[in-house]
Amino acid sequence: MEMQQFYYDNKIVKKFLYACILFGVVGMLVGLILAIMFLFPNLTDGISWLSFGRLRPLHTNAVIFAFVGNAIFAGVYYSMQRLLKTRMYSDLLSNINFWGWQFIIVAAAITLPLGITSSKEYAELEWPIDIAIALIWVVFGINMIMTILKRRERHIYVAIWFYIATFVTVAILHIFNSLALPVSALKSYSVYAGVQDALVQWWYGHNAVAFFLTTPFLGLMYYFVPKVANRPVYSYRLSIIHFWSLIFIYIWAGPHHLLYTALPDWAQNLGVVFSVMLIAPSWGGMINGLLTLRGVWDKVRTDAVLKFFVVAITGYGMATFEGPMLSLKNVNAIAHFTDWIIAHVHVGALAWNGFMTFGMIYWLIPRMTKTKLYSEKLANFHFWIGTLGIILYALPLYVAGFTQASMWKQFNPDGTLVYGNFLETVTQIMPMYWMRAIGGTLYVAGLLVLVYNVVKTVSAGSTVEDELAEAPALAVISPKRVKGEKWHAWLERRPIQFTILSLVAILIGGIIQIIPTIVVKSNIPTIASVKPYSPLELQGRDLYIREGCVGCHSQMIRPFRSEVVRYGDHSKAGEYVYDHPFLWGSKRTGPDLHRIGAKYNDSWHFNHMWDPQSTSPGSIMPGYKWMYDNEAMDHSMIEKKMEVMASLGVPYSDEDIKNARQSIEIQSAEIEKNLHSDPDFVKSYEESKKNAATRGDEFVPMKDREIVALIAYLQRLGTDIKVKETVQNK
Repeated sequence: MEMQQFYYDNKIVKKFLYACILFGVVGMLVGLILAIMFLFPNLTDGISWLSFGRLRPLHTNAVIFAFVGNAIFAGVYYSMQRLLKTRMYSDLLSNINFWGWQFIIVAAAITLPLGITSSKEYAELEWPIDIAIALIWVVFGINMIMTILKRRERHIYVAIWFYIATFVTVAILHIFNSLALPVSALKSYSVYAGVQDALVQWWYGHNAVAFFLTTPFLGLMYYFVPKVANRPVYSYRLSIIHFWSLIFIYIWAGPHHLLYTALPDWAQNLGVVFSVMLIAPSWGGMINGLLTLRGVWDKVRTDAVLKFFVVAITGYGMATFEGPMLSLKNVNAIAHFTDWIIAHVHVGALAWNGFMTFGMIYWLIPRMTKTKLYSEKLANFHFWIGTLGIILYALPLYVAGFTQASMWKQFNPDGTLVYGNFLETVTQIMPMYWMRAIGGTLYVAGLLVLVYNVVKTVSAGSTVEDELAEAPALAVISPKRVKGEKWHAWLERRPIQFTILSLVAILIGGIIQIIPTIVVKSNIPTIASVKPYSPLELQGRDLYIREGCVGCHSQMIRPFRSEVVRYGDHSKAGEYVYDHPFLWGSKRTGPDLHRIGAKYNDSWHFNHMWDPQSTSPGSIMPGYKWMYDNEAMDHSMIEKKMEVMASLGVPYSDEDIKNARQSIEIQSAEIEKNLHSDPDFVKSYEESKKNAATRGDEFVPMKDREIVALIAYLQRLGTDIKVKETVQNK
């Protein structure tokens, strides 16, 4: 049989590896800064682009798409070439993939701190960047599929099955969740509203975890664990069951993020059923990975790479057991909106994604530089300090979550809440936040040890060069099944059919869940008293989104006695029909805001946003002083915003749009008038006027500043339903 010589492209792998390490340091340092901000909320007082609400999405995007994303591409490009015995289809496409992805990361690093965001969890980037993501992802997919087609191996190995599922599913999720109508080059509104937007977002959000943070890493597990251990995968049959059941079931589980919300019950229940079913395939994969190491446990004791892999797979097993448990309604009623969820997410991220990546880096770098790892002792030190960091990060947050849930729900014999002030729960868990910061510091310290170890290894080794290889040419593959050939073995040599079948498997769940919610209007009953936001309230809502308030405050009161007593009447689906995007939130670092409208006067909100501790002693909310700056708020796009909203079904008339600025002038003047009822406001306001006159600066009335628009929005929240109830009472 004729042997063909070719070169593996190691340079593209090197680029992605180095980018992974760089952005890992950046993303995790930002995360550590955020953890410290819980302890020192005014750490970046007055600096808008360093505020918690703007840095939080930067952290999640940097870790998920920059650190983990680059790790995925590095692992896929390295393993795929060797599994298929061929170079990647196109060096040009490989490099477009690399540089395009880094451009997207840099664009995120610029836009998110500037407050340019869609507010959707794990999908905060605005529409031009979303288009860039889709294009680069397609480039990656074309390169991958064409490489598979020109392979020199008859069958595609199990790792590649997961790479294929990752490509097709992420493309579908990203495109459908990102559908929006642009207002300007950096502003858009989701085409979905309220309940529909929530369902689509968490169909995406949960499955971004599934198909960006899980399936590609399972592919890497199936390649690197057997490679490092020098053992075959424990069970080929279990691999088949694991793959197909996982990709089919996972796509249904998104609604478990929306239990007890305004989402229709049938969609919630579907999410619960399939989430519980997920335990079987997830643990099947974990067992397959761990049992691949049978017979080499002595080696695990000394080999740092295998240690990282063992803890990574164990972390995957823990997270995928806990996830289905959290989707049970009685457990979710306790855990949702608490720090328990933050602990759960980080067990997966720090152990499964982080340690799998670290192990891969420690194994790849010496082989690509043709040398030994600079220090096995340092790698082992990284393992232990990283493991301790995970424990000190997660365990305190579990305690914090249980504490929050317990305190939120306790009643006195007379029916009043034991802890009626939300801040009592915040002050109670501050020691846990200190421990979380310590755990995060240890984890980041371990990463810096890796950086040092890699730099020393690379400097002592050879320059990374393309690697010479040879393999026999693959004969023409017959499309027919050979006698005695199992159906899956046949499918493994038909990559196009394999890809199509994977697409069908993931589409079934999405179609059954999402289409009825979007198409069948009776699923979202309307409420006659619910009206669109006024132009000033719409501006204020956009400011709320810009500042990332949804990261700490929910707008969803669940039908629990404790929540209704604390916040007000539970939320109804019809209240959100004009919300593009929805803002239900995922975490209550602060109280729910859905019924905040008219609860406090305008002066309270004014003072609270300037200095939260002045109105709420013990608050860990930062101030938003830049919203009070002596600059007029930009209303130049308000007509365009309302036109886009109208095209999405919000009933703004032509007259409403034409008179938008007049409406803003009237409502903002009323709020400023209300502020003048506060003597302290009058005193400071008149003093600022004098100071401006002394300096010769133009003085902008308070009614024209951003804070007034935000107050207008906050005062509107939840009041429509109250209007309806008042009418009924009369």
